[in-house]
Amino acid sequence: MQHVPARPGRAPARHELAARGAAAARRSAATALARRAVRVRAAAGDDAGSALVELVGATVLLLVPLVYLVLTVGRVQAGAFAVEGAARDAARAVVTAESSAQGVARARTSVELALADQGFDDVDAAGGDVLTVECSHDPCLSPDATVGVRVRVEVPLPFVPAALRGWVPLAVPVEASHVAEVDRYAEVRG
Repeated sequence: MQHVPARPGRAPARHELAARGAAAARRSAATALARRAVRVRAAAGDDAGSALVELVGATVLLLVPLVYLVLTVGRVQAGAFAVEGAARDAARAVVTAESSAQGVARARTSVELALADQGFDDVDAAGGDVLTVECSHDPCLSPDATVGVRVRVEVPLPFVPAALRGWVPLAVPVEASHVAEVDRYAEVRG
């Protein structure tokens, strides 16, 4: 609605007064809104850069444990792969040997090689309970006999100091077994 100026000596009409009041109300509302926007911008200026800090903090809190989990699972998987191959190779080494003693020695060597291939260099198959060989017959290398081999390794958690491992068991035991048959038509080997 357009503003029509009142003629001199005449009182403004009611609709003219209403139009002036509405325009004044719009101007005061716009002014109040502008003042509020300035206050909001001033308050938001105090938080400048906080989104970056929150992003870095959340990344550290979520990404570091996730990376450690991936490293740990990868190391345990390497251990599982190593003991599986070591058990299979050790059983083959025993059944193809000329004697039981030679078979056990070859099995120990094959276990140490298979574990070293996956980064478990400090494992000694001769001592401890890393390698277990069981035979179904006596002597072990009789025709149709079965030779069972079990390989067990403790996979240490990555980045854990050795001193702490003495107090708390921080290793995952991984084991595998394999059974091989001695050739039916082979002669008895001691």
